[in-house]
Amino acid sequence: PETYRAILAHPPDTIQGRFRVTEQGEMITFNFGEPKIAERTLDIFTAAILRDHVGSSEERKVEDKWRQTMAKLSKLSCAAYRKVVRETPDFVPFFRKATPELELAALNVGSRPAKRNPTGGVESLRAIPWIFAWEQTRLSLPAWLGIGEGFDGVQPEELTDMYDKWPWFRTNVDLIETTLAKTEPGIAAHYEKLLVDDANLDALGSDLRERLKTTTEAVLRVSGRDSPADDNIILQRALRLRNPYVDVLNLLQAELLQRKRTIAKLAPPGSAADDEALDDALLVTINGIAAGMQKSG
Repeated sequence: PETYRAILAHPPDTIQGRFRVTEQGEMITFNFGEPKIAERTLDIFTAAILRDHVGSSEERKVEDKWRQTMAKLSKLSCAAYRKVVRETPDFVPFFRKATPELELAALNVGSRPAKRNPTGGVESLRAIPWIFAWEQTRLSLPAWLGIGEGFDGVQPEELTDMYDKWPWFRTNVDLIETTLAKTEPGIAAHYEKLLVDDANLDALGSDLRERLKTTTEAVLRVSGRDSPADDNIILQRALRLRNPYVDVLNLLQAELLQRKRTIAKLAPPGSAADDEALDDALLVTINGIAAGMQKSG
């Protein structure tokens, strides 16, 4: 299981027989909602912690050259991420048009306000709504943006060596592939078609989807797979089962967002533009997509 491998990927002598886990609200039911499932979840944690305690730390020894490569990857990826998110003037307007970010705040989805400062930019968003909005459109941008540029800036043989010999790096690459497997750029493009009415913003959307493509190619060159997580039988089976239902919810959500925003534009100044039926339907799609993706932020 991914959780088992992730625990064992920790650097040597960091767990030492004790492990604390923080679960998101919706994942508590998923991992502990039924007695047998809860028992299985605890079995995975216990087995991994015991294996870490009695296993050899030599197999997880981190070479200095890998640390240097990771420092370079971090610098390159961070620069690429910030160039898009913080240095592209059209990014915030695009984000607010192409995702349900504004509606998430209005519908009070989640236990905390969507923003620390309602009038601020990206830096004012809380982490969960920031990721939640991108998950809803199936682009999952915060999870992969910058990784492709980082990988392209390092010698391929260095990355494959790290992937083959360093469990921590391999686990992270595999988790990235799991996220990439869940992305649907065609769905994200449909949101843009219905909700974005500016040619400059359209170009940014196309650029982001192209970055997703090149990032996927860069990650696959490291892992050696033909497509993201194609050897994860459970994930692939789940995607084949869930996607036809989640796709429909995405189409409905994009249509509902378009209607809600059109009503808001046409409403007289100072009047209430809320439509309870639209809000209820939108909330159903938000919850349905989050359940189908099995993540909210």
